[in-house]
Amino acid sequence: MKNMKKFAALALAAVMTFSLAACGSGDGESSSNSASGSESGSQSAKGVKVIDVDLTQEEYAFGVDKNQPELLEQVNTFIAKIKEDGTLDEIFDKYFGSGEPEAVKSATLDTSKDQLVVATNAAFEPFEYTQGEDYYGIDMEIAALLAEELGQELVIQNMDFDAVCLSVGQQQCDIAMAGLTVSEDRKEYVTFSDTYYQASQRLITTADDTTFDDCQEAADVEEILNGLSDSDSIGVQSGTTGQFYVEGSDDLDFPGLPATCVTYRNGSLAVQDLVNGNLKYVIIDAAPAASITEAINAMQ
Repeated sequence: MKNMKKFAALALAAVMTFSLAACGSGDGESSSNSASGSESGSQSAKGVKVIDVDLTQEEYAFGVDKNQPELLEQVNTFIAKIKEDGTLDEIFDKYFGSGEPEAVKSATLDTSKDQLVVATNAAFEPFEYTQGEDYYGIDMEIAALLAEELGQELVIQNMDFDAVCLSVGQQQCDIAMAGLTVSEDRKEYVTFSDTYYQASQRLITTADDTTFDDCQEAADVEEILNGLSDSDSIGVQSGTTGQFYVEGSDDLDFPGLPATCVTYRNGSLAVQDLVNGNLKYVIIDAAPAASITEAINAMQ
């Protein structure tokens, strides 16, 4: 990213994830599988890179409480409005171009007030992340504008990604805004809004890995990935589409890969473990992949 404030946040996140990963901590599953990587843990790679091939085609939407059909209608009207008047493109430019990201503040939850309670996982840059006590990201800026449009106070509830849709399904939050790929499984808990972003999964490798240099399309990459074995470990953020891609999903029509899937609480931990030599690859959404690799490479 071109913004210096944002770069500082990225660098700090990289330092923090380095400390955690160096201690062997991603979550319980990742630490138990850390010896499964293709490289020795002592052979730390010099940086990482993203393979510029979309492995999937996905749509992001917001997950609305099923018991609030009026909120769903308001959200869809709002999405159409910010698409039409250029506001959505302006927000994208803040995180993909030369624009300046804006801080979003959360009010304290108070059931006596008229509040919009948003469930998120603020470890998915550039869609949601934190810097100090402030929230940043595409979804967070949209959330702030949505709350303003509705005349409500914004409350952001930051939680593990696995809990985001569940919290809305249990009426603990009004809406999930967390870089959510539309899927049938998640519809058990939420009603999806209209889509606002086209996403994809991408592969992250060590910078010196030339395996995928000649790959032009998803089929080329998948042919190589399907030649892996369970002794090869691929890191993912727990509960995300990347995990479903590696493990397989009938819902998303993913056949799965023959490699071992290692889950982490966030993508930064997974990529740092790749740098540490404990993983073969990482698979994560394209935009976070770009942000994470930039931050981690800046620290090498």
